[in-house]
Amino acid sequence: MSELATRIAGAPISWGVSEVPGWGWQYDPETVLAEMRDAGIAATEFGPDGFLPDDPADKAKTLADLGLRAVGGFVPVVLHDPSYDPAPEVSRALQGFAAAGASTLVLAAATGQDGYDDRPVLDASGWQTLLANLDRLAELAAAQGILATIHPHVGTMVENADDVRQVLDGSTIGLTLDTGHLLIGGVDPVALTLEYTARIKHTHLKDVDASWAARVQSGELSYTDAVRQGMYRPLGAGDIDLAAIVGALEASGYDGWYVLEQDTILLDRPTDEGPVVDVRASIDHLRRIAEAV
Repeated sequence: MSELATRIAGAPISWGVSEVPGWGWQYDPETVLAEMRDAGIAATEFGPDGFLPDDPADKAKTLADLGLRAVGGFVPVVLHDPSYDPAPEVSRALQGFAAAGASTLVLAAATGQDGYDDRPVLDASGWQTLLANLDRLAELAAAQGILATIHPHVGTMVENADDVRQVLDGSTIGLTLDTGHLLIGGVDPVALTLEYTARIKHTHLKDVDASWAARVQSGELSYTDAVRQGMYRPLGAGDIDLAAIVGALEASGYDGWYVLEQDTILLDRPTDEGPVVDVRASIDHLRRIAEAV
């Protein structure tokens, strides 16, 4: 088995656990973490505030008791508003990350609104503020031994191809390659991987039904509705060439995590095995890719 298989991590969103109010029915952490462990996942991102204990030592112990390492996590923060300083908010998160033994801060350029179905358009001043904040926060994280990355994400200020290009050209922060959000935002994740391999420091692997993504891009469906309808697919069951992406990263010497994420909305408690079935299918697919690279 390739060494890559030891770098497969999970995320609570695959079990429907999200920071978005009203997202759906939520699993408890004990169930999610136990199912991660039993599926063979080595580590996990933290999930939204309140999912794991707030105290960093308790958070780390909760994971360690189930044999999981702490990867870090997703921190949506307003970066474009010149009247708001995101540094104190990010500093608090970093202190918790460091104390829990996590390595990676995954920043998202939040709009300041709940949810991911709408976003404002940035002017030149907003972009200048956002880009300056990215570099400043990356330095802040590095001072605590944490790697900061920016996560292009549907419904944030960094969503589409022009946004991603502005970030990559106008800042030095590392990139979280989220294959699903990039595709839904209109970015070819394979082409981006090949062009900016050296900037990719963290990876969220998703697979997507491209026909649903096109309906989101056209405005026919909201992002949330498309997720609810099953836009995200188990790895290998969608339209993203994940083997090309993983192969390019591994050939470049990438040694970061591959976080399995299938954004999931649960309308009620599952009566069958639930989302872990898709998680296991995704792990099996990624391990087959790992054996081939």
